[in-house]
Amino acid sequence: MRLTLSLILLLLLAFSPAQSRSIKAGDIYGPEDTGFNSIGDANLTVSTIIEKANRNIGQTPEDPTIRFGDILVDDGLQNADRCTSRKPSCMWPRNSDGNTYIPYIISNQFRPKQKDLITSVLKTFEKSTCIRFKPRDREEDYIDVQSLEGCYSFVGRTGGGQTLSLNRRGCLHKKIIQHELLHALGFHHEQCRSDRDQHIRILYENIIPGEEHNFDKEDTNNLNTPYDYGSVMHYERDAFSRNGQPTMVPIPDQNVAVGRAEEMSANDILRIKKLYCTD
Repeated sequence: MRLTLSLILLLLLAFSPAQSRSIKAGDIYGPEDTGFNSIGDANLTVSTIIEKANRNIGQTPEDPTIRFGDILVDDGLQNADRCTSRKPSCMWPRNSDGNTYIPYIISNQFRPKQKDLITSVLKTFEKSTCIRFKPRDREEDYIDVQSLEGCYSFVGRTGGGQTLSLNRRGCLHKKIIQHELLHALGFHHEQCRSDRDQHIRILYENIIPGEEHNFDKEDTNNLNTPYDYGSVMHYERDAFSRNGQPTMVPIPDQNVAVGRAEEMSANDILRIKKLYCTD
């Protein structure tokens, strides 16, 4: 009996050596998770991903209180937030060896590959700063990474186990994880820093009614670093827009790219060093 050409090809494929493959979204998120965090989400900006992930927060009384898009607060707000210079400080303490060790736990809500992604991003801080994220032993203060309804964090160390939410179906991107961790280190959004009016103009007429608070200016310690449109902490120009028009415009050059970071900028890293790694 002669084998057909199609059958021969199928047999050859079946016995050929295994081919290497690239990691796909399904490897990280799992088949049941791809509906929310589509492959295209990776191309969205930090602010768009956060807006999308957090859009349903606040629908019930049990929901957390979120300000500035993704900052978790307790009955009020506690480029570094001024809490880093108050007593008691919201900074994480520096060790005698010059490093700052920050304990963390990662919820079992995450799949093993999702945990691997989170820990790999934690390690990016070690490459260029004195920050060392370490699995919690018995430390009283630590970051509790969970998959809750959205992407959000407290600003700075709050004491005890503090929630940092990375919804596994929407927030597991390097830039989002770094963004929320920078909040936990004590850093605010770039467009909210105290000198922002010299660098951007807020167009309140284009902001979704009720979302104006996300553009409140804060009394930040800017650490003598320049305003950075490319910071991973900067939202894009149409964040919280009601009509697709810009909600913030850079000045004096309106054509500057805003809020397009894929990871921490050189200024983000410099600020960590200035706040935590130098006297």
